[in-house]
Amino acid sequence: MERITQVKKFVLDTSVVVKWFSRDEDDAEHANKLRRQIQEGLCVITIPDLLFYELANALRHNPNFTAEDVRVALDSVFDMEFDIRKVDSSVIANAIDIAFKFNVTVYDAYFLALSQLESKPFVTADYKFTGRIKGFKDIVNLTEI
Repeated sequence: MERITQVKKFVLDTSVVVKWFSRDEDDAEHANKLRRQIQEGLCVITIPDLLFYELANALRHNPNFTAEDVRVALDSVFDMEFDIRKVDSSVIANAIDIAFKFNVTVYDAYFLALSQLESKPFVTADYKFTGRIKGFKDIVNLTEI
């Protein structure tokens, strides 16, 4: 009898993707497990295009990365064919509200606002952020994957 697997759908935070490229990161094992699930088609990921800017900047500041390393890392993420969303006025309006209400950055809040609009769980490894935004449902810490 063939086993039917339901595909999971998530909005993914940059904090998770950074862990794919940094050996010393906490939770790297969980991040790589999720990456394998994505590559196996078990998860469909939606991201804002903002993720690429944040990822490039985070890797640029990693002393172990050269400019070429950053380009290769970004290309590998582009190759994963995520469902990429461009900036949206309604999402950013919600992100601004979240940012003011919970004293977080608008760009961090944007990922959460996108997940709400898309009705998809938000996966993050930014535990300080999740500690500040109490009361939101469908937030999944990377360690819960």
